[in-house]
Amino acid sequence: MIRVLILCTGNSCRSQMAHGWLKSFDPNITVCSAGTNASGKLNEKAVAVMKEAGIDISKHTSDSVQKYIKERWDYVITVCGGANESCPAFTGRVAHRLHIGFDDPSHATGTDEFIWSEFVRVRDEIKEGFYKFYEENIKPQI
Repeated sequence: MIRVLILCTGNSCRSQMAHGWLKSFDPNITVCSAGTNASGKLNEKAVAVMKEAGIDISKHTSDSVQKYIKERWDYVITVCGGANESCPAFTGRVAHRLHIGFDDPSHATGTDEFIWSEFVRVRDEIKEGFYKFYEENIKPQI
């Protein structure tokens, strides 16, 4: 069983979308997501934009990385994007550490339409980035 932990700062948006996409590619892999400073709740727009793509992440929980620190992981993937963000360091037992960075759509400002378009753009970039990861790293092991 392949185990993947996706890390971000707040664990409310990008890591949750990545978690949903990766699980949709293969329901048999274990996928968890966490944050170094977990918000404790999901971003409502992230839930809505994933639902629009046919993936329900509404039952996900926003968890602290401390919940998973003692576990063994095949992959730990950080998804923080912008230069002003610090990506979390994971000190647990990890076979492979990767970084696949994305902008944080929750920081978008402007009209409702523009903000929504940023969530759609980042959702689609996450799908593409994690599908590539899945094809190159997970699929050959199955």
